[in-house]
Amino acid sequence: MAARFSRRIDFPMVDLAGIVYYPIYWDLAHRFFELSWEEICGIDYPKILQELKLGFPAVKNECEFLAPLKYGDIVNCKIWISEVGNKSCTWKYEFENQHKQLVWKATVVTVCVNMDTFESIKIPKNLVESLTSNRHD
Repeated sequence: MAARFSRRIDFPMVDLAGIVYYPIYWDLAHRFFELSWEEICGIDYPKILQELKLGFPAVKNECEFLAPLKYGDIVNCKIWISEVGNKSCTWKYEFENQHKQLVWKATVVTVCVNMDTFESIKIPKNLVESLTSNRHD
């Protein structure tokens, strides 16, 4: 199952050319990543970090810029999990503008860590079940 989110591109997100500054794509991706946990696993990311003491930092990022996003555009994000390992997950992103034009796509591999030690650990069984059942190719 893919999660879907939308938001407007605000003025502080664009550069002098009037297009989204490239690091902002990663900032948006992370914001959508945090939102997706509740939809995919039924638990919000702050609870995962603060109560479960788990984190999922990125260990590998790849992206492709296909068209610019501009001030005032609406970015529509589709995010899904393509692979779940013992300690890692692979997340896929597609950003479209309000005209349904694909503007950016990315793959992010995250690893499960204990937030107290920051050492990688196995993803807890209940999260593996939710993540796996919502996997999408």
